[in-house]
Amino acid sequence: MAALARWCVRHRLVAVLLWLLAFGGVTTAAAVTGSAYSNDYEVPGTESARAAQLLRQGFPDLAGDGDTVVWHTTDGTVRAADVEQTMTRTLDRIAALPGVASVTSPYDGPGTGRISGDGHTAYATVTFDREAEDVSGSEARAVVRAAKSAEAEGLRVELGGSAIGLTKSSGGHAAEAVGVVVAAVVLFLAFGSLAASLLPIATALVSVGTAYAAIVLLGHAMTVADFAPMLGMLIGLGVGIDYALFIVTRHRRGLKRGLAVAEAAVEAVATTGRAVVFAGATVCIALLGMFILRLGFLNGVAVAASLTVVLTVAAAVTLLPALLSFIGPRALSRRERRRLAEHGPQPELPTGLAARWSAFVERHPKLLGSAAVAVIVLLALPTLALRLGSSDQGNDPGSATTRQAYDLLAEGFGPGVNGPLTLVTRVDGAGDKLVLDSLEATLRTTEGVASVTPVRYDGGGDTAYLTVVPDSAPQSQRTSDLVDRLRTDVLPHAETGTSLDVRVGGLTAGYDDFAAVIVGKLPLFVGVVIGLGCVLLLVAFRSLGIPLKAAVMNIAAVAAAFGIVVAVFQWGWGSELLGLGRAGPIEPFLPVIMVSVLFGLSMDYQVFLVSRMYEEWLETGDNRRAVRIGLAETSRVINSAAVIMISVFLAFVLSGDRVIAMFGIALASAVALDAFVLRTLLVPALMHLLGSANWWLPHWLESRLPRISIEPPACRAAHERLTEVMTDLHKEQHLDVRDIPG
Repeated sequence: MAALARWCVRHRLVAVLLWLLAFGGVTTAAAVTGSAYSNDYEVPGTESARAAQLLRQGFPDLAGDGDTVVWHTTDGTVRAADVEQTMTRTLDRIAALPGVASVTSPYDGPGTGRISGDGHTAYATVTFDREAEDVSGSEARAVVRAAKSAEAEGLRVELGGSAIGLTKSSGGHAAEAVGVVVAAVVLFLAFGSLAASLLPIATALVSVGTAYAAIVLLGHAMTVADFAPMLGMLIGLGVGIDYALFIVTRHRRGLKRGLAVAEAAVEAVATTGRAVVFAGATVCIALLGMFILRLGFLNGVAVAASLTVVLTVAAAVTLLPALLSFIGPRALSRRERRRLAEHGPQPELPTGLAARWSAFVERHPKLLGSAAVAVIVLLALPTLALRLGSSDQGNDPGSATTRQAYDLLAEGFGPGVNGPLTLVTRVDGAGDKLVLDSLEATLRTTEGVASVTPVRYDGGGDTAYLTVVPDSAPQSQRTSDLVDRLRTDVLPHAETGTSLDVRVGGLTAGYDDFAAVIVGKLPLFVGVVIGLGCVLLLVAFRSLGIPLKAAVMNIAAVAAAFGIVVAVFQWGWGSELLGLGRAGPIEPFLPVIMVSVLFGLSMDYQVFLVSRMYEEWLETGDNRRAVRIGLAETSRVINSAAVIMISVFLAFVLSGDRVIAMFGIALASAVALDAFVLRTLLVPALMHLLGSANWWLPHWLESRLPRISIEPPACRAAHERLTEVMTDLHKEQHLDVRDIPG
């Protein structure tokens, strides 16, 4: 690490230009190729996946994305001559637009059932010639403009569907800007130097910008969800600024100790930079652990997020030291430079609020530990009500045309019309057709079914499907119960004595199958990720207690964060007020990604906090002193880093995307609890209570473990010797936490 940092400092202009060249080249390539994202929730081998495959094979004309144009009259009915003429002309214009394969009108042909019973609402189906992810934004916007042009007094037109969802305005850039501005303010307050506060921002922006463009290119090589770039940016800005903060803080300490600019930058990377690489590696390992689930949808998200973390770590240990050498002593504030010139090098002693808090925790570990546990348990309780499923356009903000169309359809035709179920089967002979005809009548009398369409056969009569409209919304538990009832009771009974094998597909069936696969594999995934973290901490700190506490803390942080997510998104506490739309189920992939990301992020604080305690323990063998000094010396940096990360994550609530907002609130909540409740309160309280047992390791295991040093011992020893000398000179002027009796 020292050699790499030294090269970057000596060739600082080359290092900066190489990063700018990479950023420009990847961004240009992404702009030329365009994006190719795919939100494919289909899980091979599940019943809904087999139903979708049968449907594509037998009815290729249904392969394109189907969207809806909904119109509603306040006076008169949609059958009025002027309304029918206006909408017929509008639908003809839409049918002639590029990318539109067909339009099914409610005024003639097979669409005549698409007028509500009260006559005030009607809808047409617009079928594109491609799936939603392949429909360009300009084509979707053209459909919206053509449909909206028909609006008049007493006639309201709204649109819904996956392709139409592409036209929703996003506040993503505003979210990025707000997060960066807040981070810059926190950094300036922490450093007092404008130059030093801008460097972490610049480093994170260059690395995350490069990663964002690289994810666009990655979408052409593997399945990458459309929210992956925003998720990568959310994680990248948070960890990127934090990693740079740790290194800049160490660099500033070196300058205050009298080191030259180049020496301080090299030492910062050789010491704290090693911890950054270690923490970044754990984040990537945890993210790539999603490959255990064997879901292509999540594989792309894992690679995209890992790529972002790799680039932020690379920028922190290469681009940042080059920039530090450019700004020279201006990494310190004017007052700090003046004090250094007048009084010479001085150590940073843990005094003030950090020292007082550390001593307070030492005096009241049982009380504070109990309070921390109570807070975590209270926040985690809503997690018991967690219901996994996927949000749809019924969860969009109330002002969105997709939400308006969704509500109009639900009011006019019943909530189930927004998520019909599709029953598909192979057909072998006239006997099977007779059974299918009788099945239609059986389904009409099944509990939870609002209506059933007639059976439709393909050209050869080998494949058939029919559509079942539930009497409940797609996200409703009642609809999920209907899917289970059809699969376990109604259909097996109807198939008896035939060659039919009817598969249930559709929106709710697909989401339920996806969630079931995730839940089934989640224990293995969590076990592997947490177990890996325990092994890494075991090797780094040579203790059984430290990794076990870390595992419990990770689970506690995730549980409490999910409790907040359930309250906001599933129960709807403030979701509409925050512009996050209506309450609904939690995305099934959120637990997996949350566990991965939070495992890595919490490792940052765990390594930074416990490594300092571990060093003091090795020196003195005094557990109380080690915990007290470690907390006092690291809490300020941990809290500053947490405030930055929380600000960045919360800013993404402004993105306008429900999934990204869900990640933002979940990650912000988890980081806040991790930093302010767990790492600076519960962890030190427990370590005081456990005493020397914190550092116990069986002798037989000690001899078999490899040795990993997060910081070079020589650098740390030299720093400690200098600090001891300077401390003796200033003892009469400062109250150091080291002086508090243990």
